[in-house]
Amino acid sequence: MSTEKFNDLLAKQVGIEFAASQQYIAVAAWFDGQDLPRLAKHFYRQSLEERNHAMMMVRYILDRGIKISIPGIDPVRNDFTSAEEPLVLALAQEVDVTERIKELFAAARAENDALGEQFMLWFLKEQVEEVASMSTLLNVARRADNLFDVEMFLARERVGDAGGGGGHGHGGGHHGHHGHGGHGGGGSSTPDAAGGAL
Repeated sequence: MSTEKFNDLLAKQVGIEFAASQQYIAVAAWFDGQDLPRLAKHFYRQSLEERNHAMMMVRYILDRGIKISIPGIDPVRNDFTSAEEPLVLALAQEVDVTERIKELFAAARAENDALGEQFMLWFLKEQVEEVASMSTLLNVARRADNLFDVEMFLARERVGDAGGGGGHGHGGGHHGHHGHGGHGGGGSSTPDAAGGAL
């Protein structure tokens, strides 16, 4: 287990969330170029959600009176040989982020930082939903006869935030119902962190 301080880990996580956002733009653009608009739309929205997560963390750090330096990010992957590859990458990315959020929560608890611990609770719940949603999408893609079946699934089930807010079925019910104030851009229900709607 990491011995880094909560605030240091959180500052690093800001960069990880921005990197995830950039990677999802690359995935969305790849699907867009393959004439798969539903998959593209889904990942454009996922990119926005990850950006919002980063901004929530930035806002929290500033509200606690802590100096922050916004980190740069490494190049993202842009080329894929099949539609399954970006979905596998996306699921692995969400699993990795989940582990990092768990580490942040543990660090806050170890430091008796009640505010930090409470802040990370929202992200823990969010990551359960993120992993479940991405797992569902990958499984559907693997079972589908063709990619247009995946497109129809996204149109019907509204996986993640791809169909906006409201009550979703099991296939798409992993996001969009966090009970926080809606973010104006594209129907995401991620809390409005900083800067308003995109």
